[in-house]
Amino acid sequence: MSAETGTMQNERNNPGQSASPGKEFFLPELCLPQALLVLVVLAELLVLVLVLVEPMHPGFDWVRLALISLFVQWIVLLSAALLCGLRPWLARLNAGLAGALGCLLVVAVTLACTAVTDYCQLVGTTSDGDVERYLRYSMIALIMSALMLRYFYLQSQWRKQQQAELRARIESLQARIRPHFLFNTLNSIASLVTSDPGKAEQAVLDLSDLFRASLGKPGSLTTWREELALAKRYLSIEQYRLGERLQLDWDVSAIPDDLPIPQLTLQPLLENALIYGIAPRVEGGVVRVEADYERGVFILRVSNPYEEVAHRQASSGTQQALANIGARITALFGPLASLSVERRDGRHFTCLRYPCARLTQEARAI
Repeated sequence: MSAETGTMQNERNNPGQSASPGKEFFLPELCLPQALLVLVVLAELLVLVLVLVEPMHPGFDWVRLALISLFVQWIVLLSAALLCGLRPWLARLNAGLAGALGCLLVVAVTLACTAVTDYCQLVGTTSDGDVERYLRYSMIALIMSALMLRYFYLQSQWRKQQQAELRARIESLQARIRPHFLFNTLNSIASLVTSDPGKAEQAVLDLSDLFRASLGKPGSLTTWREELALAKRYLSIEQYRLGERLQLDWDVSAIPDDLPIPQLTLQPLLENALIYGIAPRVEGGVVRVEADYERGVFILRVSNPYEEVAHRQASSGTQQALANIGARITALFGPLASLSVERRDGRHFTCLRYPCARLTQEARAI
């Protein structure tokens, strides 16, 4: 059911899981409008099945169809309301016991509604005896509720598997980026040890701060403010090595400080720009960083001078880092996320974009 699906980021804000920390309950939030709509449609389909299995008469009884529909809808809506209210308590139980109690609850509601209709004579009498009719309705309720709860359970297990695979994938990608980043930064520090030990010591301190901030949970999101500070620490290390050859042009004032971004996203893009466009050039060049946020889409563009010879000699590890970034944002933000590369007017452009309007609202609400 679409009402209870969500991405990995929305999972941490799901209030329905508060009753059972660290465990996702298989029963969805049946009080949500989308869930209620699905239940109403399924109940109406069940009514049509119940009517069609009865012996056919020359004239179709529309009144009976309406009364049966009302009867079934009351059972469905009351059961949904009770299951929604009892969901925090059921979440403390194991899945099998919670499912059995859920089925018994639906059967109890069915028997109660049947007793009310008998009292009010809404649906009318049948040729079956009262006991047989109550048993028949109970069996129908038990079978349908068991099928629905089983469906919810299987969907929950499938969603857990998908999330586990996503976490493993992100952790693998993150693990590839960290050594790549570490080795290149250590090379920058090594070049300062003999030429300027004081700057080398400060660079080691910068690296310590950088890794303290970056060694977070794999796949976790950070804010744009923290990611920008992280990237500037890296640039301060590279500035020791490149000196005035490295020039920076920032155009990021339009980005909210709390906009979410995966950790270690901007830094590899800057590293790519330095390897491709600055290090091979005697005169250096300008690395331009542009960021924009429009209509819920975040766009980050990093550009640098481009030369074909430098491109051929660039490290394959840098290309791997860019591929990892593209895979990470696709895993986190879905198919609308992208990482593209283009070259024009003597410059190399790396553009990253992904939708994050909802995540930004959640980050501000926390």
